[in-house]
Amino acid sequence: MRWSDLRRSGNVEDRRGMSGGGKVAIGGIGMIIVLAIGLLTGQDPSEILSNLQQGQQTEQVQTAPAGPRPDDKTADFVTAVLGSTEDVWGKIYAENGGQYEQPKLQIFENSTQSGCGGASSAMGPFYCPADQKVYIDLSFCDELREKFNAPGDFAVAYVVAHEVGHHVQQLMGVSEKLQSQRGRISEEEYNKLSVKLELQADFLAGVWANHANKMSNILEPGDLEEALNAANAIGDDKLQKQSQGYIVPDAFTHGTSEQRMYWFKKGYDTGDLNQGKYEDIQ
Repeated sequence: MRWSDLRRSGNVEDRRGMSGGGKVAIGGIGMIIVLAIGLLTGQDPSEILSNLQQGQQTEQVQTAPAGPRPDDKTADFVTAVLGSTEDVWGKIYAENGGQYEQPKLQIFENSTQSGCGGASSAMGPFYCPADQKVYIDLSFCDELREKFNAPGDFAVAYVVAHEVGHHVQQLMGVSEKLQSQRGRISEEEYNKLSVKLELQADFLAGVWANHANKMSNILEPGDLEEALNAANAIGDDKLQKQSQGYIVPDAFTHGTSEQRMYWFKKGYDTGDLNQGKYEDIQ
């Protein structure tokens, strides 16, 4: 991916090496995030909750170290990708007579506090609608390459763009509509709607890639394959098969590998928001 000339976002909070802010509190939407995003790491949600509860027993007091860090290039890359998403969505919103409200992105290490409660690196990257921030521990980029066998900088860019896609959904009111259904329909039906939300975020990541390439010529040979490989690697069916040996479709939260690849590719091929409306996702 050609990213060195991309504008860096000014909306990044770098909390690497800093305290997570005390005890981890999981409740309400925080619990939803654990359940919805936990599969991204291939872990059972109960294992993640156990890790978070253990984290309650100690408080981090480490301060940010002086000087360069091994992951500084990755942090710079994520900042550049966020800047590109801001430029793309700002342009799309302006063309439709609106104004894009930019999210913030927090880079953290091990644990942090979000508007949705305590956050741990075990949760993987996520978007919190309560404070409109994307959260990412850069160690996930290593996991993506080593654990999920999805190497390449554009694989990471796809993940960041997916989380920003959730912010776009928040602005469009799609996320709120989904939340309004919780408790009014069965858990099985709610999970199906959650999957549609995730697949639309994949589609929106593809829309970003389409427009970003037109605007800044970011794509190099093999980049799309890196993103599709990442989408394939973190499909619910593949993660469930790896973690528990069998697949439970009713427990899907993000969609199958095939679905994730399809909707990202459709977003990239069309670049048209009308081709990925929430009600049309399946």
